[in-house]
Amino acid sequence: MSILPLTHISFDALAVAFNDAFGDYPVPLSTTGEQLANMQLRRGYVADASFGAFEGERIVGFVLTCLDGDRAYNSGTGVAVSHRRHGIARELMLHTIEALRARGAASYQLEVIESNDRAAALYRNVGFEERRRFQCWTFEATQKVKTKELANADVDAIAKNADIELAWQNSVTSIRRAPESHVVLGDERGAAIVFPRSGDLALLAVQRDARRQGHGTHLLNAAATRAAKPIRILNIDDRDEGIAAFMSAAGAKPLVRQIEMTLSFRAA
Repeated sequence: MSILPLTHISFDALAVAFNDAFGDYPVPLSTTGEQLANMQLRRGYVADASFGAFEGERIVGFVLTCLDGDRAYNSGTGVAVSHRRHGIARELMLHTIEALRARGAASYQLEVIESNDRAAALYRNVGFEERRRFQCWTFEATQKVKTKELANADVDAIAKNADIELAWQNSVTSIRRAPESHVVLGDERGAAIVFPRSGDLALLAVQRDARRQGHGTHLLNAAATRAAKPIRILNIDDRDEGIAAFMSAAGAKPLVRQIEMTLSFRAA
């Protein structure tokens, strides 16, 4: 087995490895090459900072790395079911950490499903520390709602109405670099940013003086109506208790909980 950069490895080939690794997760994941490309490029995927464990031509493990300036993000670590418990994930992580240190990265962050004790223990063992916890939700429209689509919307202004620090994949930078088209729904009181094709709701924010008037629930329904499918609201900061109350009242269903972890190179 050899560990090599994923340079020149297609997203179709990565999708095979991805499905092999995540098909039995608490929330089973299955993706196509196109879907994986949309997800990874939105997050800032860099192939030569990402690594695979190769057995011949087969990818039996991988770490997908995204970069934003001197910040790095682990957008997926996986090992094929047939090759687990042989230290492959640890070896891949150590290899990636050293490569990022050599690139001058200041920090490296990731998320792990809260119930995945084995993975969380691995990350702690190689130097990661818990930073915060995330809620993940799914929402199916309780009523069909059509709302104005905002052309040339100021995404930065919308994000300023959020009470929490946005997760990596929901940041303004990630929204802007996504190859998949997004739609902004709402008005001057608040807006939702949704990717209709994937069903990801990246951001929903209502101005503080317009809250508790039904605008948030209206935007949730508008986003699900526009996507024409249940939407996913991923990695919402757990420290704002009002969000969970809002989601539950609106009819959203809890999906999973995640732990955001960070390794600081400059403090190491």
